[in-house]
Amino acid sequence: MRLAVFDLDGTITRHDTLAPYVCGFLLRHPWRMPRALGVVPALLGFGLGICGRGTLKAALMRSALGRVRRQDLERWTECFVSRLLARGTFADARESIAAHARAGDHLVLMSASPDLYVPAIARALGFGESICTGVRWRGERLDGRLATSNRRGEEKVRCLRQLRERLPGEASAYGNSLSDIAHLALVEHGVLVNGGARARRAARLAGIDCVRWR
Repeated sequence: MRLAVFDLDGTITRHDTLAPYVCGFLLRHPWRMPRALGVVPALLGFGLGICGRGTLKAALMRSALGRVRRQDLERWTECFVSRLLARGTFADARESIAAHARAGDHLVLMSASPDLYVPAIARALGFGESICTGVRWRGERLDGRLATSNRRGEEKVRCLRQLRERLPGEASAYGNSLSDIAHLALVEHGVLVNGGARARRAARLAGIDCVRWR
């Protein structure tokens, strides 16, 4: 059995998923919109280089979704995933996933996006498992702070190495950003999907294939 690891945002999906997930929930619960302003200090800190992406992500979820009941988020997740997969994915990505499935490969969805919805997307697309950023709960209400490291960059490298120890053999990996190059370079078949100019240059230097998916 071979290993096939896919990134989510910009690789399978046409856009980022966290902002649409949060905004979609707020549009359905407009009285919560003022709470989202709580993300502003973290947004400024990120812009100034004072805090990282994980801090910003946690601040967004904590301010906009904090204390929402688990069952309410689960209902929204079901709706969000259904709409995302109907209109928001690359057809070429879906075909690549299907091809790996037909070959009997072990499919892993590895994303920096949160476990509020990544596991649901993984199940819907036929992945065997998912690795993503964990979010804290307080009982049945969302806390919003991160329960794991933000699964990006070097954290993806660490997770991929653990996967390969558990599942030795040939592996493929797909990503779309400059931060994905490090883990794409660790597999026999690394693929950069729809990468920007800097990412494509880095990919070529690392022997990673560059493709355009639609």
